Amino acid sequence: MKFIFILFFSLCSFIYSDPKVQLGVDLFFQEGRTRQLAGKRVGVITNHTGVNSRLSSTVDLLRLHAKDCELAALFAPEHGLNGVAYAAEKVEDAIDKHGVSVFSLHGKTRRPTEDMLKGIDILIYDIQDIGCRSYTYATTLYYVMEEAAKRNIKVIVLDRPNPINGLIVDGPMLAEKWRSFIGYINVPYCHGMTIGELALFFNGEYKVGCDLKIIPMRGWKREMSFKDTGLSWIPTSPYIPEADTPLFCASTGILGELNLVNIGGGYNLPFKVVGAPWIQADLFAEKLNAQKLSGVHFTPFYYRPFYGAYKGLECQGVLLVITNKSNYQPLSVQYLLLGMLKSLYPQQLMTHLSQLDEVRLQLFCKANGTDEILNILKTEKYPAWRLIHYDQEERKKFINIRAKYLIY
Repeated sequence: MKFIFILFFSLCSFIYSDPKVQLGVDLFFQEGRTRQLAGKRVGVITNHTGVNSRLSSTVDLLRLHAKDCELAALFAPEHGLNGVAYAAEKVEDAIDKHGVSVFSLHGKTRRPTEDMLKGIDILIYDIQDIGCRSYTYATTLYYVMEEAAKRNIKVIVLDRPNPINGLIVDGPMLAEKWRSFIGYINVPYCHGMTIGELALFFNGEYKVGCDLKIIPMRGWKREMSFKDTGLSWIPTSPYIPEADTPLFCASTGILGELNLVNIGGGYNLPFKVVGAPWIQADLFAEKLNAQKLSGVHFTPFYYRPFYGAYKGLECQGVLLVITNKSNYQPLSVQYLLLGMLKSLYPQQLMTHLSQLDEVRLQLFCKANGTDEILNILKTEKYPAWRLIHYDQEERKKFINIRAKYLIY
């Protein structure tokens, strides 16, 4: 009985132990910053990830601690207020259980309209991002900032960790031609910035003129992955179930836009495997590992997807195993995979590309931020290292520019 009590006490202590990082939302409500909301009509851009370190909803905290302000409206990004909708699925406006309007920013419009913002004095943004340029939550913030600046509405961003970490900067920059909802500002695909830092970057480099306030975290360090923070991970969308998924998403997500291979979305390892019925697992793994890319090992892997690409068919491929997070470069991994597929299976890849419609090819270019990746893939016999080295000089310039926007 004594042993059971000690075990129960230990488990409770673990569950309720303080994380290493205090979020922007924690400090906003702990340090009396809600006084600035007094007498104001407030709109909140959030979803199911908008919780504090004890998993209390930001919206509920606002109702509890800022009773002298009016919660005028909620704004939901892609996947909806509760994170249920699939990628690219349109979400309708709604009313929450307290009778507050929930305006969808992934339905009839992706920008808050004049009617939505009517009478609002302050907008609060609190959503967990994943650290990849193509993830649309950041673009929603930029759209909000632009519309708020036109109407002199203050925007408060409650900062959250970049779950990959704040050091990895990898992948192509964004060409103006390919600016879109899945890539709105000219940063590398992995930018190594928090959402608050990105907001400062956008406001400064794009001259938006938004009345912007960032509520920083306390205790977050740039080398931290999300697991290092001690915080609980809330799946940000249906295919981002775990705290390490964002890093793998950055490693295979762009490849997945081609629908050439299965990247685990139809299995139980989203973004962590790459396979197809026509791949030879041992050969693929051997050739990938022979390139001696830092921080990763490719393990032969066999599986049958439950749905999606190659549903029910036996696929061979590789499982990505990260061996050293300090020198792992996700876009380098992604382009090595893509390049090796071209080198080993040119007929399958080129035939597949020839059958893709223009919309799908453009989506691939938008995700990359450039059409040069597609051009290299089509024209080079052995494209992997050309892809990996693409835009390196521009990334170096970005690192110098971003320095003045880093909070931590």
